[in-house]
Amino acid sequence: MRVQEQAMRVREQAMRRALIIVLGLGPMLVAGLLAAQNIDYQPDPSWQAPAPAAARPNPQAGSPELAAGGRKLFLRICARCHGAEGGGLKNAADLQLPVVQRQTDGALFWKITNGNQRRGMPSFSGVPEMQRWQIVLYLRTLAAEKEKQK
Repeated sequence: MRVQEQAMRVREQAMRRALIIVLGLGPMLVAGLLAAQNIDYQPDPSWQAPAPAAARPNPQAGSPELAAGGRKLFLRICARCHGAEGGGLKNAADLQLPVVQRQTDGALFWKITNGNQRRGMPSFSGVPEMQRWQIVLYLRTLAAEKEKQK
């Protein structure tokens, strides 16, 4: 009986410690995420896709399930600058903002393909074309996620 009581006390102490850690780190984690988001992002007015490129339709637009693959690519390729949720870190664009989401699929594809050296975004023309379109599909889900959070 004594061994069981001791085991229960040890478990209770471990649960209290875990709760203290979670409650202590939770607000710091949220503050860190908010501080990392680039809410002051202003687009480069000279970085515009040519009209024919902006008018290009996404050949995968009828397959929204492909956005999951776009998310994987985004996390591997884009998240180091734009953050895992697309909020933008440091000088990178907050991809959830309406100013980004209002752009056509073709314009976003063109920007991913060509990059913007003045702002530090590299070209991702080496990524296969269909994968770049998948990333565009995923970018469209970021606006929906932001709306759910409101």
